[in-house]
Amino acid sequence: MGAGVIKGGDGGGSRRRRRAGRHPAAMSEINVTPFVDVMLVLLIIFMVAAPLLTVGVPVELPKTAAEALPTEQEEPLVVSLTADGEVSIMTTPVPEGELVTRLRGIAAERADDKVFLRADGAISYERVMQVMGALNAGGFSNIGLVTDTGGPTLDGRDG
Repeated sequence: MGAGVIKGGDGGGSRRRRRAGRHPAAMSEINVTPFVDVMLVLLIIFMVAAPLLTVGVPVELPKTAAEALPTEQEEPLVVSLTADGEVSIMTTPVPEGELVTRLRGIAAERADDKVFLRADGAISYERVMQVMGALNAGGFSNIGLVTDTGGPTLDGRDG
């Protein structure tokens, strides 16, 4: 009788083992290949679309060795000064006589007094300073000049 108990115990255990053998366990590993394929497609889409997302007035910026500023929470106000001397706020051309008035209206609506000035490299220093004076008179005291990186430094090396 004792042998029967042992035999019955072995039989039950072997049945469980056989069942587990017949039904494989669920796959616990993620198939990464489709995920990588989707990521590569998205990367290509963003690489193609990124240059198209840069909006603004076409200006040939001077090159300097300055580093880029950190990004802000609020979209910065951008004032552009083209090679022919036209002033634009964001992408809208503004007549010179209305510049200070429009800047005061914009400054009243914004929480941040930061403005970026994009001036063409062919513009005279005097004209850039006139626009900076208008920005200051319009209520913007935090003015940043936008340049392209990789330009020469004062010691003659290319940045």
